[in-house]
Amino acid sequence: MSDRAGVSTASDSSDGEPVNGGISRRAALSATAAGLTIPTSGCIRQIRSAINRDGVDPLSLTITTLPADGDRESIRLAREIAAALEAAGIDTAIEMRSNEEFLRSVLLNHDFDVYVGRHPGDPDPDFLYETLHSTYADESGWQNPFGFTNLLVDERLEEQRAAEGDERADAVESVLEALALEQPFVPICRPIEHRLARADRFDGWTDGHLSTRTGYLGLDTQREGSAEQLRTVYTDARPSQNLNPLNAEYRDRGTITDLLYDPLAADVFDAGAEGDLEPWLAEEWTFDGGTLAVELRPELTFHDGEELTADDVVFTYEFLADTARGDGSGAAPSPRYRGRVAAVEAVTRVDDTALEFEMATGEDAAERALTVPILPEHVWEGRSGEATVRGVRIAQGTTEALTTDNVPAVGSGPFQFADRTDREHLTLERFGDHVTLREDVDLPEPTVDELRVQIDPRSTSAIQLVEDDDADVTSTPLESYVVDDIDVEETDDLTLLESPTWSFYHLGFNTRKAPFGNPRFRQVVAELIDEAWLAEEVFHGYAEPIATPVTEEWTPDELAWDDGDPATAFLGADGEVDVDAAREAFEDAGFRYDGDGNLRVRHY
Repeated sequence: MSDRAGVSTASDSSDGEPVNGGISRRAALSATAAGLTIPTSGCIRQIRSAINRDGVDPLSLTITTLPADGDRESIRLAREIAAALEAAGIDTAIEMRSNEEFLRSVLLNHDFDVYVGRHPGDPDPDFLYETLHSTYADESGWQNPFGFTNLLVDERLEEQRAAEGDERADAVESVLEALALEQPFVPICRPIEHRLARADRFDGWTDGHLSTRTGYLGLDTQREGSAEQLRTVYTDARPSQNLNPLNAEYRDRGTITDLLYDPLAADVFDAGAEGDLEPWLAEEWTFDGGTLAVELRPELTFHDGEELTADDVVFTYEFLADTARGDGSGAAPSPRYRGRVAAVEAVTRVDDTALEFEMATGEDAAERALTVPILPEHVWEGRSGEATVRGVRIAQGTTEALTTDNVPAVGSGPFQFADRTDREHLTLERFGDHVTLREDVDLPEPTVDELRVQIDPRSTSAIQLVEDDDADVTSTPLESYVVDDIDVEETDDLTLLESPTWSFYHLGFNTRKAPFGNPRFRQVVAELIDEAWLAEEVFHGYAEPIATPVTEEWTPDELAWDDGDPATAFLGADGEVDVDAAREAFEDAGFRYDGDGNLRVRHY
């Protein structure tokens, strides 16, 4: 569904007085809706632009986002941003799509003007390579959904991939400086995640991060019978519908994939999102002159009892690079893990437990390539044919690997598939032969016989399930508006978990279209977004405004948030756009307004 931006779709809390000589954003919207002309200091330039209107049209754009039952914060952000754009003279509509439809339109079909949503991010800044490198501008997935192409940025991304240590930090800073100038997307805020858990059933909730595998491993049972089942509640039904680790439409984060599949190396996080890359399926690795030598742990098996060997590892990396396995008219790469696999120039089997990776990167980025899920060749090798889905038009070159629901899933992870009912539950069982259960392996291990993922669509009812002892933890983060209503001080049975995250909310531009391909236009739009006000109002204070998409440890002082974005300061105050300043900024960027106060752009 879609709605035009206006009084009916914007938050009431945004009403305000004129700012810096401008008019209230709500007043601007009302005046625009009534067909009134709003006088501004740029009226002379408006008249001049009105004389010659040939070849230019009023700018109209659509913000694609999720509805309230998909992501309450995303739609609220979209409405506030739409109101700011309307105040600046841009006709703006909002199109709300379900989780799958949103990701399909943005990541696969690239069918959007701009969008508002949550980017999965990553603790390591190497994710920027696949997010922005022009090589991926026409591919599917989180690799460059913006269609952004800039050879200078490409060069800087390649430099940060090749660098190590302090040189890498300098190279990352160079990338961030270019992004602050180009603004292919606008980072808005990084939410503070909250989850409710039962402390009387399990201890150890703060030992791992609940958006990763480590949050569900190593828990200590506190009540008789609790070791039999860990009861989680999800507000997202997709884990009960699709278990394909390569599918971009059904995977936001890799929590379920983490539990079903193992990588060669895994980030082992604590609840504070501090993590270390640890050997997982790999027993050890060494990096020497561009070659990464990996030794697997002995006697590894998949859930179906088949042996996991170096052949499966070679297959995985080749398959992720081209799921058509060379049989198509062109490569059909996986829409997930693409950037990590691209760091590998070649992988060679030495013997059943030894491999050599020829890397195109420095050691830091090379090690990140070890974090992709290892797939069983005997399951996935038959999925390289062209996909056919009844009643759905599939893009040419799409393979079955990218469309299968992969139920039942067969991996080697700490839990294995047991059962599911669409939109009701997903049930996993402990994998008794998992590598972490070995006495000589010091890694967090599964401590329960069964992990049940119950589907419940709302935070309020998910909280009720935990309070009523029908669930042990809300695995998906709670919506921010409910956090203040949770009171755990009067009971020892419940605990409210707070954890930082590396994912972030952002506004993304489809730079394949005009005027979104113009960096000057994107810069001014970035200046219409009051990140600090949005973090307070939309997230009830449970978010941190950000100026860069990387975590704090990788953000240089010059680009760190300091009472505002140092690169694109907000043109207004307290969420209200200074309309005169906004229009002057657009005009200085080369755009013009007509006599009705509409921003006009040349059509092609």
